[in-house]
Amino acid sequence: MSSEKITNGIERAEDGFRAQPKGFATKAIHVGQDAEQWKSRAVVPPISMSTTFKQFGPAKHSGYEYGRSGNPTRDVLERCLASLDNGKYGLTFSSGLGVTTTVITMLKAGDHIVAGDDLYGGTNRLLRQVAMKMNIEVDFVDCTNLAKIEAAIKPNTKLFWIESPTNPLLKVIDIEAVCKVAHKHPGVVVVVDNTFLSAYLQRPLELGADVVMYSLTKYMNGHSDVIMGAAVMNDEALYEKLKFLQNAAGIVPSPFDCYLVNRSLKTLAIRMERHKSNSLAIAKYLETNPKVERVLHPGLLSHPQHELAKRQCYGHSGIMSFYLKGGLNESTVFLQSLEVFTLAESLGGYESLAEVPSVMTHASVPAEQRAELGITDNLIRISVGLEDADDLIVDLKQALEKV
Repeated sequence: MSSEKITNGIERAEDGFRAQPKGFATKAIHVGQDAEQWKSRAVVPPISMSTTFKQFGPAKHSGYEYGRSGNPTRDVLERCLASLDNGKYGLTFSSGLGVTTTVITMLKAGDHIVAGDDLYGGTNRLLRQVAMKMNIEVDFVDCTNLAKIEAAIKPNTKLFWIESPTNPLLKVIDIEAVCKVAHKHPGVVVVVDNTFLSAYLQRPLELGADVVMYSLTKYMNGHSDVIMGAAVMNDEALYEKLKFLQNAAGIVPSPFDCYLVNRSLKTLAIRMERHKSNSLAIAKYLETNPKVERVLHPGLLSHPQHELAKRQCYGHSGIMSFYLKGGLNESTVFLQSLEVFTLAESLGGYESLAEVPSVMTHASVPAEQRAELGITDNLIRISVGLEDADDLIVDLKQALEKV
């Protein structure tokens, strides 16, 4: 998208978001893919399924000894992923929660985590039901409020875990401001879950984060056929810690899945542009529908952090939420009436999905926290896919008419 102006030193695109620098798609296609690294000079990196590698002599190998410790196909993907976030180091894991588990494993009993109050349900569950049982303290904080963040920090705080935009309420967090607060305290690591936007639409390392993590399952893979996670960082010591834990805990992805994600990254830029335009068109339509109370989409002027989103992001993806007038019965009728959207969990694939977080993706979040946040039975989360936007709007319209 061509840029129109520069505001506060930031080059802006026509839609007001940050203008995408040149070269992203080129990196996604070429970094880590050199044909010269293979004897066959294969243009598409081959899949190395071997679990073990022949050595020249005892403890003398060519860089690979056992598949859990390292794999050529995995290395290709990790190098490519790091480049997309302008990071130095990339690591992949068996799932997004595998990344979270590995990061938590860096901590010890008595350490403290400051976490966002609105998180993916699986992250909330892992922190509450696993980390806390390991005697790691966790406080869930509204990270849109810097004063609350400051107040939450303790002498034993070691980790900040935030999402932006949040799941499922699409709150936009000022990542740069949060990082400045956290980094006043030596040794605190800030992790940003960037799953909702992908490296194409937001790059948290540029905003001061120590680690950016992904459920690659979602937009980065984009085809709903792989479960995998990743972490990207610039600090070598942090990388070595996480790489050790990746191997020691064994939370690694399969080479075949690495091949699939590496393939998918080649179309990431194109896919995200379509997700972006489709979701904004649908958000604008939903705002006009009398059956809808409120639409949560950072690209809308009505979003409370709209200006912040434009300042730190390169656009918004296909994920959004809205409040339907009514309760669970109305939500059920609406979702069961959809014909193009599929009633299913997850997000970020080429197909459009819809769900009720309160009883699906966020059912494990304590009821009192759901109520406090506004994750009610009439909150619908949709993942807008790559279909024709007009067809998706027609589908939403006919389903809403039946409520």
